[in-house]
Amino acid sequence: MEAFQHPIGLPFSYSFTTSTSSSATPDTISGLRMDTRIWSKLPQNLLDRVIAFLPPPAFFRARCVCKRWYALLFSNSFLELYLQVTPRRHWFLFFKHKSLKSYIYRRDNSGGSSAGDGGGRQETSCEGYLFDPNEVAWYRLSFSLVPSGFSPASSSGGLICWVSYEAGPKCMLLCNPILGSLTQLPPTLRSRLFPSIGLAVGPSSIDVTVAGDDLISPYAVKNLTAESFHIDGGGFYSIWATSSSLPRLCSFESGRMVYVQGKFYSMNYSPFSILAYDIAANNWWKIQAPMRRFLRSPSLMESNGKLLLVAAVEKSKLNVPKSLRLWGLQACGTTWVEMERMPQQLYLQFADAEGGNGFHCVGHGDFIVISIPGTNKALLFDMCRKMWQWIPPCPYIHGDQEDDHGGGELHGFAYEPRLATPVTRLLDPLTLPFHTFTG
Repeated sequence: MEAFQHPIGLPFSYSFTTSTSSSATPDTISGLRMDTRIWSKLPQNLLDRVIAFLPPPAFFRARCVCKRWYALLFSNSFLELYLQVTPRRHWFLFFKHKSLKSYIYRRDNSGGSSAGDGGGRQETSCEGYLFDPNEVAWYRLSFSLVPSGFSPASSSGGLICWVSYEAGPKCMLLCNPILGSLTQLPPTLRSRLFPSIGLAVGPSSIDVTVAGDDLISPYAVKNLTAESFHIDGGGFYSIWATSSSLPRLCSFESGRMVYVQGKFYSMNYSPFSILAYDIAANNWWKIQAPMRRFLRSPSLMESNGKLLLVAAVEKSKLNVPKSLRLWGLQACGTTWVEMERMPQQLYLQFADAEGGNGFHCVGHGDFIVISIPGTNKALLFDMCRKMWQWIPPCPYIHGDQEDDHGGGELHGFAYEPRLATPVTRLLDPLTLPFHTFTG
């Protein structure tokens, strides 16, 4: 089956591909068969604990076994157990888009329609491409519940934040694609065009920061202010309180924010620096980037509680060859330390494929994915094992779609798939009646 159309469907496509191969032989497989006389008598609570450890694709396949397993997704006791024992999965979610400010990819579900095909209304649905770096496997997710006129902007705690296209007060939706849930946030107070958006979802709190692109007239924008939204389980909430003014000469070209230990970080361009925002102190400041005069395509990411910066270093007068490097911000908050450098032979291959057109980076846990715009090529770096490898192309994106949807670029988000996100219940008292937005 393909992506879900309602909360009880199967959100994962069965027709996924993986670059890993199994070395098991028929003899070893037969030796691993479970003895039904033992396994059929396991207590239900022990079975539930085993199922809670399954990754989401395996869990949704297991739901087909029996009615009880199918109903686990609606069992409060199982979901409480799941939240306690399930391991964190540092996966990635990619979207195809046409330009920097348009992350949405809409696929025509009406079948191969021709130019002379009149009549029926064409239906579209949003698609995302889920990547498991441990198994090097791709899955396809549907976002059919997300209305038109929205694009993905940020991700945290199993939720994807979608923001409205239209200039003006920004409307945002929090979506759990695994469950098919959709929750609307109150609109921002200030009118903006394409602001940068940061999302931080904890076990009992939600923080959202929207910064820059203030509409100072119907035809002009300027990076002046930021707005913050906070709600927690203690009953405290702050709905779009205007934060401190942004530092001078801000440039949020990437539109991305990274959350690390109570702070949001964003790349600042021309010249390169890092904008930091302390949520508790309600304060913005700038951090100098390492080798800022020689950087190309810098990207920020979070990894195991640390802020990382990945960029190409290119300067003909340097005594070192061109390279792609990884820095980590130290505890003092101002000093960067180089942590890793792409092997020179691999960098030559990468630079040849990239052709000086730039690249996109996203990190999660011990993994970093570096994708090359306009191609189906991407590199995966495992920081724990110090291993680089080329990723197999996403099997759900084909060359014939690029002409119809304006380019083959994939932009990714760090994403942790979750079967339950109970923190969204905090928003129920604030949620307005949901209405359809048109783009």
